[in-house]
Amino acid sequence: MDHAGGAVRSLSLKAWTSGALLRELLEPSGAYPRRRPLKRPTAAVLLSDYAAVREWASELAAGAAAYSLETVEVGRRTVGTNRIPAAAVFVSVEDEISFVGKAREAAVFRSLAAGLGEMHPLLVGWASRRPLKLLELGQDALTAARVALWLRDNPAPGIYVRQLGLPGVHTKFIERHRQVIDQMLAAVTPDSGPGEAGHVYLASEEAIETDGALEDGAGRTPAGRFAQRHGFLHPPELVRFRLLDPQAELFGGARDITVTAEAFSSLCLPVEKVISTENQVNFLALPEQPGALVLYGGGYGFSSLRDAAWLRECRVLYWGDIDTHGFRILDQLRAVHPHVESVLMDEETLLAHREAWGKESAPSRAALTRLTSAEAALYKALGNDTFGTNVRLEQELINWAWATKHLGG
Repeated sequence: MDHAGGAVRSLSLKAWTSGALLRELLEPSGAYPRRRPLKRPTAAVLLSDYAAVREWASELAAGAAAYSLETVEVGRRTVGTNRIPAAAVFVSVEDEISFVGKAREAAVFRSLAAGLGEMHPLLVGWASRRPLKLLELGQDALTAARVALWLRDNPAPGIYVRQLGLPGVHTKFIERHRQVIDQMLAAVTPDSGPGEAGHVYLASEEAIETDGALEDGAGRTPAGRFAQRHGFLHPPELVRFRLLDPQAELFGGARDITVTAEAFSSLCLPVEKVISTENQVNFLALPEQPGALVLYGGGYGFSSLRDAAWLRECRVLYWGDIDTHGFRILDQLRAVHPHVESVLMDEETLLAHREAWGKESAPSRAALTRLTSAEAALYKALGNDTFGTNVRLEQELINWAWATKHLGG
């Protein structure tokens, strides 16, 4: 039979780890006294191993300082009438929290929630929705709340995050807590529309957690995206490229060049082919080619390339990993430049490099609408584990002779 005390504790710990017990402290649901049903022995077990059932019931009774036991009658027709525990009943949520040894944490939680409530009543709602996150953050939650309230009162501030004059707030703090700050801002401005200077508050915490803006901007850091979203000044986006044409006499003979996205959009370069790759070594190692350059990509987001209209006159090749996210990045790049071709992202290349296959940790399940039929088929096969579980082929593991053969024409 299951260990009796452990069974009750398991039920209560599950309620704790879901945040339900802490939530009950802030928003009582009327569920207490709370009945936690037990998996009790049947009459047949009672008949076959009466001693074990008695020991099981005794263990439950020994823990009854925190709860009372509700019993039921069993075994009348077999071993005679017996009453055995059917449920543990906690009079209050405080009793159940003490039972799982979390009274200290609950006291800290209450103190933090009270602090948030003093800053703004609606922040208590955030604490109730994310009680364990509040415990994890500790005093940082109060600092994040101050940032959220400052953003509410100062939309589109037009300064750098570094210039915020709030105690304990600096760029690293924003980087670590940007999602929580956004959630809190949404909590205290639930019905806000456009703010000053065109600033738009995100209307819900759900919008923040799935915010498409988080993927807007090649190479932009999360802190940079936060800055843009809230009207802070932020460093310009940068585009790095290499001229592969040995005859191109530009930039004083420099070949590896980094410019702002604005400058990149206004360039007039003598190139007919542009190769975009996510891997730095591939970017550095690609051999010379007349009329070509290579771009060093930055994963999701291509706003830095959006205004480079001159790319529409070039043949643009995208070389990414053969995995679901590689195809998702390709799909997003085509939202900016629909004529982009994929290269070295085909089934032939995948199957020719079985020895280099790895595993993708979190495959994408997104519906992609800008893939060719062959790309879509491979994306689907990868998602369905046709070749094996979560198969991926990283671009840097492709045989170099194979790669240059496909990229050189």
